[in-house]
Formats: sequence, C-alpha cells, structure tokens
Amino acid sequence: MPSSWRSWHRPLLVLAALMAGAAVVSAAGVVLDGRTLVGSPIWLKPFKFAVSLMIYGLSLAWMLSLSTRARRTGWWAGTVVAVASVIEMVILIAQVIRGRRSHFNLETELDETLFSVMGNTIVVLWVSSLLIAVLLFRSELADRASAWALRLGAALALIGAALGFLMTMPTSDQLAAEKRGERVDTLGAHSVGVPDDGPSMPLTGWSTTGGDLRIPHFFGMHALQLLPLLLLALLLLAPRLPRLRDEGVRLRLILTAAGGYSGLLALLTWQALRGQPLHRPDAATLTALAAILLTTALAARLSLRPSPARTRAPSPTPAPEPLPDREPAP
Repeated sequence: MPSSWRSWHRPLLVLAALMAGAAVVSAAGVVLDGRTLVGSPIWLKPFKFAVSLMIYGLSLAWMLSLSTRARRTGWWAGTVVAVASVIEMVILIAQVIRGRRSHFNLETELDETLFSVMGNTIVVLWVSSLLIAVLLFRSELADRASAWALRLGAALALIGAALGFLMTMPTSDQLAAEKRGERVDTLGAHSVGVPDDGPSMPLTGWSTTGGDLRIPHFFGMHALQLLPLLLLALLLLAPRLPRLRDEGVRLRLILTAAGGYSGLLALLTWQALRGQPLHRPDAATLTALAAILLTTALAARLSLRPSPARTRAPSPTPAPEPLPDREPAP
C-alpha cells in the first residue's frame, strides 16, 4: 500500500504546505490577537480549518497515487479540490482580518456574497472528492483489505462532509424572525438548541450546553485517515500476530471497523440533532452506544477466525489404458 511521496498529487501537496503555513500564522494570531468572535478567539477557526485541510490534502495526494483508473481525471479532480480549499481559506482569513464571521453571515452585501462563494466552493470541493472516491472504488489493489480501507474511508469522509450542509439550514428562531418580516443577519448555525456563542469546550469550541453539528462533521471526515491508519497498524502487527497475516482476517476487521464507525457517526449526528451536548448523553444515547460497541466487538472477535482453507478439487483418476489384444497361443 505505501507509495513514494514523489508520485503523490503535486497540487494537493502544495495545498498541504500552504495550510501548514496558514496554521502557523493562525496559531500566532490566537496568541497575539486578543479579539474574540462568537465566543472564541478570532483566529481559532482558521487554525482548525488549516490543520484539517492540511491533513485532508496529504491524504488525498497519497490516495490518488494509488489509483489505477482514469489517472488524468483523478489529477484534475485533486487539483480542483486544492484550488477550492485555497479559495475557502483565503475568504476565511480575510473575514478574520475584517473582524467578521465567515459562515452564516448576511449582515452586509459583501458578507453575504463571501458566504455564498464559500458555499458554492464547498459544493465543488465535495463533488470533486466524490469523483476521487469513485475512482478509488474502481481501482484494483493487490491487497483487498487495503483497497476497502481506502474506499470506505473516502465514502465515510464524504458523508461527514455532507453533514456540514445541515449547518446551513435556518434555525427555528431565524425562521420565526423571517415570518415576522424582520431582517435576518445570520442564516444557519452549528449549535442546536442553543446560541452559537454559548459555553464551549476548549480548543474544539464545541457547545457544552446543546447539540453541535460540527462533531459528526469532524468525526466523519477523518475516517479518511483513521481507516487506512488502522490497516497500517494491522500490517505492522502481522509479523508478531500470525493470524493478521491472513488477508481475509484483515479484510474482515476493516469491514467491521467501518461498520462500527458508521454506527458511531449516525449516533453522533442523532445526538447533535436532539440538542444534546457530547459529554452529557442521556439513557437513549448510552443504550445505542453500548449496542454499537457490543456489536462491533462481537464482529471483531468473529473476524479473527482464520479464513477457511481453499481445498482444491481432486483431479480425476485417469481411466486405465486398455490392454493390447493378445493373439491366442498356438
């Protein structure tokens, strides 16, 4: 599965380098700029976006080097992802410099235009990532476990990214204000049941008093890295654990992990939509979590069974050759 970094997608590598620089600048901003926005340091959001896009760019650059189908199409799709990500980041940083919100902001005509551009850019980025995922599904890799780790990681990342569109839907308060004929300066929110500027967790900024749609969004997108990392761990452990040398066992473990990951993603989404903080799950959430963990553990235990040996059908016994006719003795 590993490939030389020299064969990785160049524009995505450039994106990763730019995002590494943006992360350094944003980290300095968090320390040196005392301004806050929506209850958090104003530079915290570009810092998180820069780190996330850097990891995302590196992951896609590596995966495209493994694709065996329509490589030119994959190159263009990766380039579109890189360009769209840069546009997104430039607008986000520009809004931070202006001291304005980048997302959900309709306060001025310029704010509304920039938010619209960001929304359209994300759609383009998502469609391009979908195309890359399709190419990965069509590519043939020698190791089936590696192939499915890449495919399912990409598919879950697409679902996680799509969950971000839930944040653009108007809240009940915003809909009520529109019905009253009032001007709405904000459209959408990442918090559910509470204001976006309420109490939040350190670093992540996730709400501690209500649901937060950024949690399943984050969790889903990083399946792109976690499933391949799990496969890498299985390959590294294989010399010490003979059962992991069986490709069938590794494949079943990857499928089990992807199933458990999907269950947790669905649970986090359900929890957020019900306006429930991550750290304060109710009985229904805990029951669902226990069911997911128990099912995944049982499936993992069954996956460790050695693959049945493939028995070859015995070759048919050749028919005895007929004896030559003997002439009768005189």
